[in-house]
Amino acid sequence: MEKKIAVINGDGIGPEVTAQAIKALNAIAQEFGHHFMYVNALMGADAIDKTGNPLPDETLAICKQSDAILFGAIGHPKYDNDPTAKVRPEQGLLKLRKELQLFANIRPITTYHSLHHLSPLKAKQLVGVDFIIFRELTGGIYFGKRSLNEDQTIATDECAYSKAEIERVAVMAFEYAQTRKKKLTLIDKANVLETSRLWRKVVQALSGQYPDVTVDYMFVDNAAMQVILNPAQFDVLLTENLFGDIISDEASVLSGSMGLMPSASVGNGSALFEPIHGSYPQAAGKDIANPLGSILSAAMMLDHFGLGEEANAVRAAVNWTLTHSFVSKDIDPINNYGTNAIGDLIADYIKRNAKSAAAHNAELNASTII
Repeated sequence: MEKKIAVINGDGIGPEVTAQAIKALNAIAQEFGHHFMYVNALMGADAIDKTGNPLPDETLAICKQSDAILFGAIGHPKYDNDPTAKVRPEQGLLKLRKELQLFANIRPITTYHSLHHLSPLKAKQLVGVDFIIFRELTGGIYFGKRSLNEDQTIATDECAYSKAEIERVAVMAFEYAQTRKKKLTLIDKANVLETSRLWRKVVQALSGQYPDVTVDYMFVDNAAMQVILNPAQFDVLLTENLFGDIISDEASVLSGSMGLMPSASVGNGSALFEPIHGSYPQAAGKDIANPLGSILSAAMMLDHFGLGEEANAVRAAVNWTLTHSFVSKDIDPINNYGTNAIGDLIADYIKRNAKSAAAHNAELNASTII
């Protein structure tokens, strides 16, 4: 198989962790006979510094012509600490999502037995935790009209959703639920918000088309508690943009490190794959960042390409590094390995154990995104 992959390193630790994901992809290509062609592009603070634009036209063209996008991270303190900045790194990512119609963000939430001691939850609450969050990504309050009065004393942010926007991500979540435990939970605030009532109405209407999927409904404040009290109850979570942003970040700490968590943004254009951690500029260039979130994002990319065996080989390599304590500083502050060393270990493991590792990981019923 031949695939063209746009690589956006981004800001902070983005270039370092993305390089390790590419090592894993190259190992997969070598062992399974694929060819991945990479095209580098700019976005974020890096792009502003070099072009004045957080998403240059050239980057957008490269992404539209690629089969998928591998993205590092976005953000820089000089913009984060300046609320008056007119041009911001995040504008690039928001525009890219909109231009490519990436309307669904997908985040698998899994835990690793060897890391249970790092989670803020007790180990008994982590048993059986394996759920996935579908977050609507191009609508809602993040893209609504906003205003600030002349005296700068009253601000307004509009949250708007259409039936079509809700349906397309809900259908995706229902179809994925059919491949898992056949349970879908809609997270909303339908007791207060009109947009949430529309979400609930649309999902209720769709549920009749998926009689094998059990649907329940949970207000977002209760859901925030339940993610901590009993995370194992969930299978597929579906929610709107703002709630999804918050809930998915909350859920990410269950694993013990946000550096472990991958994500995919999919829709009508080229899909984008990125770790959910920020740019962590304090660690940039120090070879201490955790690359596993980026590597697992590459595994989700392989799933997207229909290469399930190859994706499982990557996940098996990640499991091996965690089980044998080949971990980064965020996981073990005393005995740890550098970003590059972990990438090398992952690639080497894939080359030595690709076929057997993929088969073994498939038996673990690891979450996949197709």
